[in-house]
Amino acid sequence: MLGPQIWASMRPALSRGISRNMKGKKVDIAGIYPAVTTPFTATAEVDYGKLEENLNKLGTFPFRGFVVQGSTGEFPFLTSHERLEVVSRARQAIPKDKLLIAGSGCESTQATVEMTVSMAQVGADAAMVVTPFYYRGRMSSAALIHHYTKVADLSPIPVVLYSVPANTGLDLPVDAVVTLSQHPNIIGIKDSGGDVTKIGLMVHKTSKQDFQVLAGSVGFLLASYAVGAVGSICGLANVLGAQVCQLERLCLTGQWEAARTLQHRLIEPNTAVTRRFGIPGLKKTMDWFGYYGGPCRAPLQELSPANEEALRLDFSNNGWL
Repeated sequence: MLGPQIWASMRPALSRGISRNMKGKKVDIAGIYPAVTTPFTATAEVDYGKLEENLNKLGTFPFRGFVVQGSTGEFPFLTSHERLEVVSRARQAIPKDKLLIAGSGCESTQATVEMTVSMAQVGADAAMVVTPFYYRGRMSSAALIHHYTKVADLSPIPVVLYSVPANTGLDLPVDAVVTLSQHPNIIGIKDSGGDVTKIGLMVHKTSKQDFQVLAGSVGFLLASYAVGAVGSICGLANVLGAQVCQLERLCLTGQWEAARTLQHRLIEPNTAVTRRFGIPGLKKTMDWFGYYGGPCRAPLQELSPANEEALRLDFSNNGWL
């Protein structure tokens, strides 16, 4: 990571680089992205070979791109070196025409800038920055606007805001999103809160900006499209990629009845691999569907036999297993 002196000295150069980037058209992030898991060996080392295998299989679906080092990627459990290596290996594995969005959020603004710059250097097309939350009681709209503005000012790649209150206990306020949408290097938000009213309000209040809203889960994807979202970053796409892309097509072509039917069949499986059983559930499901899920890194634990059976029922009852 970069030291304080390097941090200070790089500001002018980075600012010049960003001003050149901002002259062009912003990156269009509309579409479906799997929130890629990080594979581990039995000894809890990152398995880069399995990562490549999974990405190659996922590459057969019409995704807009891939998101690595988000919540599904267990990024808080990885070292800085591992986080960067995952991004580097992912860039090598996915087609050049697919976007690679890398989660670069850290608790401090300085660390986030350093991580974002480093991820750009190893091939990320955009950075997804989660809200800092450890001192959540002090994370007012003003604090969050200041944080994201500094990151976007110094990032050589576009920034996507990331609100995931189930994990952070902090919901990025609409007023902060509206203010940040005016920054020329902030291009959108992944909102995982599940409040469709908020998603619609963000779309409405940022409509004059070149800003896009992505749903953070398949469970409310149809509703999000209905109020103006342009896609989703979702864990379920790791196992039901074809079906999630089909839901996207149905919504974009106005086939709402068929979309509603498919959405209903995806709600229980999506809940199972997110809120109910989390990443251990998603990785177990990946094993069933021909991908490598494997173990999580401690302290996350594997599912109990009873939970595994409940997970299987959520998929089989809806016709997916």
